Amino acid sequence: MPSADIRDVLHAAVEAVGGADRPGQIEMAEAVKKALDSREHLLVQAGTGTGKSLGYLVPSLLHGKRVVVATATLNLQHQLVERDIPALKEAARATLDKVPHHAVVKGRSNYACLHRVREGAPDDQGTLIDVPDGSLGAEVLELREWAEEQATGSHVGDRDSAPSHTERAWRQVSVNHRECLGASRCAHALQCFAELAREDAQTAQVVVTNHALLAIDAIEGVPMLPEYDAVVVDEAHELAARVTQASTDELDPSIVERAARRARAQVDGPEADDLSDAADALADVLARTEEGRVDVPPQPLQEVLAFVRDNARACLSAFPKEKDKGEPDAAKLQARGMVDDVRKIAERMAAKGETEVLWVTDNRRGEKQLHIAPIDVSGALRDKLFGDKTVILTSATLKLGGGFEPVARSLGLWGDDPPWSALDVGSPFDYRKQGVLYVARDLPAPGRDGLEEAQLAEITALIEAAGGRTLGLFSSRRGAEKAAEEVRERLPDIDIWCQGDAQLPELARRFAETPSTCLFGTLSLWQGVDLPGDTCQLVIIDRIPFPRPDDPLMSARQRLVEKRGGNGFMTVAANHAALLLAQGTGRLIRRSTDKGVVAILDPRIVTARYGSFLAASLPDMWRTTDREVALGALRRLDDAANASVTGVH
Repeated sequence: MPSADIRDVLHAAVEAVGGADRPGQIEMAEAVKKALDSREHLLVQAGTGTGKSLGYLVPSLLHGKRVVVATATLNLQHQLVERDIPALKEAARATLDKVPHHAVVKGRSNYACLHRVREGAPDDQGTLIDVPDGSLGAEVLELREWAEEQATGSHVGDRDSAPSHTERAWRQVSVNHRECLGASRCAHALQCFAELAREDAQTAQVVVTNHALLAIDAIEGVPMLPEYDAVVVDEAHELAARVTQASTDELDPSIVERAARRARAQVDGPEADDLSDAADALADVLARTEEGRVDVPPQPLQEVLAFVRDNARACLSAFPKEKDKGEPDAAKLQARGMVDDVRKIAERMAAKGETEVLWVTDNRRGEKQLHIAPIDVSGALRDKLFGDKTVILTSATLKLGGGFEPVARSLGLWGDDPPWSALDVGSPFDYRKQGVLYVARDLPAPGRDGLEEAQLAEITALIEAAGGRTLGLFSSRRGAEKAAEEVRERLPDIDIWCQGDAQLPELARRFAETPSTCLFGTLSLWQGVDLPGDTCQLVIIDRIPFPRPDDPLMSARQRLVEKRGGNGFMTVAANHAALLLAQGTGRLIRRSTDKGVVAILDPRIVTARYGSFLAASLPDMWRTTDREVALGALRRLDDAANASVTGVH
C-alpha cells in the first residue's frame, strides 16, 4: 500500500481525536511502514506531543499481517484501546473495504474466573470457602454478579470494566496462570473470559498486550499470544526492566509454609509436614544471613535451598494421581501448583550461575526474603525476540548521551547483525522558547545525608518565585518528606502535598485542579504523570538519580560489564540516571502552550566528567547556571499566570 494511503488514514485518524497533522508523526508512520516491509528493526524517538501511538498504529493496521503492540503501563494500553484504535478504525473505513480487527490480551489474573466465581476459592486449608462477611463480602458479591452478567452479555470479564473493588476482593474472583485448571479440565471453559480473549486475538490484525506477556511469550516460550509477524514496543525505555521483572522469583518461609499447608489436606503421608519443616529451616538460615547481594551462597544457604527443593519434590510425588474422569479437584490442582512453584524457585536459587543475581531483603512481614533475577536480559532479547520477529521500539526517551547506542545495546542490538536503524522525529514543541533548564552550579554536591540547608533554601526560593506550581522530584522518600516539611514551615501560604499523603492519582488530580500548589514525590512521579498547563511551571530535581550503590541488581550488572572489559559506571549507572533525568525533565512541557523552568540542584551536571553525557540526554531547553535568571523567569511566569486567572492583561 503506497505511503499516500498511510497519510490519508493518518490524517483522518488525527482529525477523529481532535488533533492536527504533525511532520514528525508522518515521518514516523512512513518509517514504521518501511521497517515492517523490509523486516528491519527500528528505534524511533518521538518527543512528547508527536502523537507516536497513531504514528505506529496506522502502518500496523495496514500491514496485512498480525502486529503485536506492547506497552509498559495500563494507562497507555487504555488510551490505545479506548481512544486511538477506535478513531483509527473509523478513519480507515473511508479507504478500506474491510476494517481490520483488533484485540487485547492481558495476564490471566486480569480476568474474572467463572470456576472460582461459581465454585468458590480454596482457603489456606485447601477447602472451598463462601463469601467472607462484612464489606469484603459485599464487594465479592458485587463482583460475582458482575461476572455472571458479563458471561451472558459482553463476555469481556476484564478487571478494568469491573465495579470498584479492592485487591483482596479481586483475588476471590480471579486466578493466576498457575492456579488455572486449564481449558481441557474446567467445566466453565467455553465461557472463560481469558480463553475468549485469546480466541478473539487469533482473528485480530493488531493485538495489544503488555511488556510482561510479550516477554513470557517470546523469551520464556510460554504461548500467551497468537502467532505474529512483528511487534511494536511502546514505552520501550522500560522494556529491559519489565522483562527482568517478569523473570524475577521470590522465596521466603511464608511462601513455603503456605504451600505445605495447602498440601496437607491432599497428601496422606508426612511429606507436607516435612515441607513445613523446610520452611522453618529456611527461616532459621535467612535470619542469620545479611541483607543485600549474595555473590556466592554460603554453605548453610546452599544446603537449606537444596532441603526445600528436595522436600517440595517429595511432596509433589505424594499427591494422589488424577482420575481420568469426573470434575477436577480445584483445591488439589492449586495446592500442587504452589508446591511445584516452591520446587522450581528453590531449584533455580540453588543452581544460581554467574548470569543471575541472588539477594536478600526484609519483607513487610518482618522476615527475610530471597530474590533471584537475570543480571542481563539483552542476550535473551537478541536471540528470542529480535532474532525471530521484526521489532519497532519507540519512546520519547531512547537517545541517551545524544545517541541511540546505549539503549540499543541494553536491549541486545549491538553491531549490525541483526540489522537495525534509528530515527529521531523530534517534537512539535519549541523547547528553547518554552523551557529553561537551570543547574544550580553554586550549590555543594549532594551528600549521603540527604538534603542540607543550602538545598532547602534553594528549593524555597524557587517555589516562592514560582508562586507554587511546582512538581518536586526527589531521589528518596525521606528527601521528599523533609523538603515538604521544611517548605510548609517557610512558605505557610502555599499548599505542599507529598507522596504518601493520599493515593497518587488523587494527589495528581488535586495538583492539576488547584492553582499555586506543590506536589513532592519519588520515582512514580518521574515517569508517566501528565500535568499540562499553569499548574506545573517548575520542576525541581534534587540530585542526579544514580542507582543506590547497594542496589543488588544494578551493582551486579555494573560488575558484569566491568568483567567483560566495559565501563560499568557509564553503561549501567550513568545510563540509568540519564533515562530518569530525561523522563523527569519531560514532566514540564506537555503541550505547545506550556512554559516553565526545570531546576536541577546537583552541580555535577556541569562539573563532573560524565555531566555532558547526562546533559546531552535532556530536552534542548535554554540552559543557564545563573540563579537570578531562573528566579526572574519564574516570577514572570507567576505574574502571567495570576493575570490570566484575574483576567488582567
